[in-house]
Amino acid sequence: MTHRPRTETALRTHIDSIAMNGDIPARRAGFARLAGPQPGAERVDMGGVPCLAVGDGPVLLWLHGGGYVVGSAQTHLTLAHALAAGGVRVVLPEYRLAPEHVWPAMLDDALAVRDALGPRPVVVGGDSAGGHLALAIARRRACAGVALISPNTDRTGRSATRGRTGDAMNDDATDAWLAAIAMPDMPPDDPDLSPLLADLAGLAPLHIELAGAEMLLDDGLLLARAAALQGVQTHLHVTPGLFHLFALWPDAVPEGAAALARIARFATRCSARGGST
Repeated sequence: MTHRPRTETALRTHIDSIAMNGDIPARRAGFARLAGPQPGAERVDMGGVPCLAVGDGPVLLWLHGGGYVVGSAQTHLTLAHALAAGGVRVVLPEYRLAPEHVWPAMLDDALAVRDALGPRPVVVGGDSAGGHLALAIARRRACAGVALISPNTDRTGRSATRGRTGDAMNDDATDAWLAAIAMPDMPPDDPDLSPLLADLAGLAPLHIELAGAEMLLDDGLLLARAAALQGVQTHLHVTPGLFHLFALWPDAVPEGAAALARIARFATRCSARGGST
């Protein structure tokens, strides 16, 4: 039986022990083993999309990462419970994945959930590809705030850290392979593929959490700059030394718990003030 690691050292050993290769089902199973055992959640249907939900309070619509190919709402429940401990209700859509369903299927599902939540203040957020999806929602629907962990934002070569090695949870070749599966034949400068190039003016207040040693560091830094230059109220926090998706294990990495607590505080403030922090 897979056990959740309890320290950063144990976590890095755990990550190194899980093979993330082979066919798509094997990679999905590997990601589930990486995430480890997860707590329970309420099952709800929103806009025809199955979701998991935890906590009470203002709504934080959270989109899970995994490159639109692996991962699920279920693999992100430890993260969701840590967010919910900050006084928010976290809703995690089980959006459709590639290669069975390519873009914009996942966007259509996420928008259906956002629409089903109605006119109440909703903060939208996500990690990695889920952060990319959260940005796509926020560009199309009213949101009280946008909270991102290590979002994918650039496929044009502007991001200078994509060639890095040593990120325990990500590398450029795998990241590009996942994007080609999920968003095939899209030009790199399409704003849906590279939201760094999108019109961000009018975006709700933005909070970005990054890891200092991750491959996608510059994706987030460039997004923060672009958003700030377009007048978006932008909050940025970089945790030195850590790797992509470190917040998936807040019980093993205190910095991950701290990042999720910052996001929960941001979400409650945005919800209370209707999008102004």
